[in-house]
Amino acid sequence: MYTCAENSPVYLTAEIRELERMAAATLAPPGLMERAGLAAAEFVHTLLADGRILIIAGPGNNGGDAFVVARHLRQWHYMIDLVFAGEQQKLPADARAACQHWIDSGGTLLDDIPDDIAWDLVIDGLFGIGLQRDISGRFADLVLAVNALNAPVLALDMPSGLSSDSGRIRGRAINADHTVTFIAIKPGLLTGDGPDCCGRIHVCDLGIDCSALKPAHGAVIGDTILRVALPARRANSHKGDYGSVGIIGGATGMLGAALLAGRAALHLGAGRVYVGLLDAAAPSVDLLQPELMLRAFSDIATLSNLNCLAVGPGLGTSPQAAECVRIALAGKLPLVLDADALNLIAGDTAMQDQLRTHSNESVLTPHPAEAARLLGTTTAVIQADRVAAAIDIAQRLNSYVVIKGAGSVCASPDGLWFINNSGNPGMASAGMGDVLTGMIAAMIAQGASAQTALLAGVHLHGAAGDALVAAGDGPVGLTAGELSYAARTLINR
Repeated sequence: MYTCAENSPVYLTAEIRELERMAAATLAPPGLMERAGLAAAEFVHTLLADGRILIIAGPGNNGGDAFVVARHLRQWHYMIDLVFAGEQQKLPADARAACQHWIDSGGTLLDDIPDDIAWDLVIDGLFGIGLQRDISGRFADLVLAVNALNAPVLALDMPSGLSSDSGRIRGRAINADHTVTFIAIKPGLLTGDGPDCCGRIHVCDLGIDCSALKPAHGAVIGDTILRVALPARRANSHKGDYGSVGIIGGATGMLGAALLAGRAALHLGAGRVYVGLLDAAAPSVDLLQPELMLRAFSDIATLSNLNCLAVGPGLGTSPQAAECVRIALAGKLPLVLDADALNLIAGDTAMQDQLRTHSNESVLTPHPAEAARLLGTTTAVIQADRVAAAIDIAQRLNSYVVIKGAGSVCASPDGLWFINNSGNPGMASAGMGDVLTGMIAAMIAQGASAQTALLAGVHLHGAAGDALVAAGDGPVGLTAGELSYAARTLINR
């Protein structure tokens, strides 16, 4: 058992089911349900030396896990109240056997949560992975009742009502303080509503070497990617060794977006940063960051020393903006495309073809609504399966992609995908995406591959927000302008 760590493999529900089948054919007794129940019971013992525990057992194999947990805890002299929301004869075979073993050991089955009892812990074993429908009726009532109890909650495998693949709440969901998940991490724990429902995540591998049985296509992004993206600098170096970034954006009324991106690129180490502005009345110098070289947008494409071009922060959707995107796509530089650059591409099949065949690597950083436009669908469809949407965009447009939000999902054209677990709600404020664009562009300019820069930028972006909150500068009122300074501190540390 271990707490969710960086670079941990992440598996979709269908892959977990395949791992279960493969492991069941090779593992010596006890079986997976017995192993899961014992592992969860042992974790309970680390939380609570003794006390009274309420356990909710559901009508499937998650309920079977709950019966095993209950049996072990009762043997260890905890007081157990177990509510069974199902019919014993309709349980799957292993869960039915676990239920009978619980009864044979002296346990009883309650039909509903008793009144006027104070529990030291509640264990949610109602539904696990693979929930295919919204929770309703009696099950929804149980979820509401558990959430209303004044006791910490431990979820088995997944908080009931949370989709294991998407992190979407199916009707109602348990709000857990801890989640013990079995075999490996599932994406729904980390993205969408997962971070709000799961509490601290603890992985019990049940003695299964997942990577040996079935290498994962997904992983949790970790700090180690930062050392790959920005290795230590040589003493004998100069600004030309750290690349030049061009940024195009800043239409009338949106100048700040381009400046935020430019400042972030400087703070992440780019040797030179040029900002091409569409606002003809824009100032010629950024008084807060005079190191930025401000230009007319048309001048940026003529620069011969650029190592990366970012297009989109404050770009707008004017004919001039569209021409900027076309010129960028026709060029040979690595690209970071955000905001209205993505919206323009979404509405123009010729631009999509240009992007697909672009001669260098491209990074796209859509939020869910922009991702929906790129795929010709709705934001709700994107949020219903963020992993699938990120992979779809990456493969359709031959680009590296992040769908931003809680548990940002990154994907590459080869089908690999990654989930970020840094960041906090304070980052839901204007300009945060512009800072991310500048950070990624700076890493590419300094020699990182598009995938490395994307993963490192997304993780560092969230970690910088976490550092600010830890210092008391948020979450309420956290601003994008503060973020790149915190990111600079972290990367140097």
